[in-house]
Amino acid sequence: MDWFVRAFMKSSLFWLGVGVTLGLAMAVWPGLVVYRTAHLHINLLGFVAQIIYGVALHIIPRFFGQPLVYRRMAEAQFWLAQGGLALLAGGFALRAAGLPASQGVIIAGAVGSGLAAYCFIVNVWRTINASPMRAVIGRGGRSVPLQPQAM
Repeated sequence: MDWFVRAFMKSSLFWLGVGVTLGLAMAVWPGLVVYRTAHLHINLLGFVAQIIYGVALHIIPRFFGQPLVYRRMAEAQFWLAQGGLALLAGGFALRAAGLPASQGVIIAGAVGSGLAAYCFIVNVWRTINASPMRAVIGRGGRSVPLQPQAM
């Protein structure tokens, strides 16, 4: 298993823990609800997106019989996703505190998170297109031989 797949899995669990903790804190201390935008992004980009990144970057090459076309891009994607989310969530927390610098931090985090998503899209798309199964299907063949079914 590639290191970045394992890292995406572990980071998704880390961000889930952060999101759940923040959610519980908001339930206990209602004044913390000003951090709900950070909470939302931590859960969606931190847990949901990163678990999808990790699983897909491991499974897609196996489904299509083709190694990832851009391994280094997947490595960069991991760091962009982590840094982008940390900046984004931190920026939303700074905004809740009323600090004017928060907008620049939010923009930087959004750009990092967006670039990570674009890396994922390009890498998975190109990997699927590079698959030897695509050529078989293009010639009218089946990618997986069908087995006779018992009646």
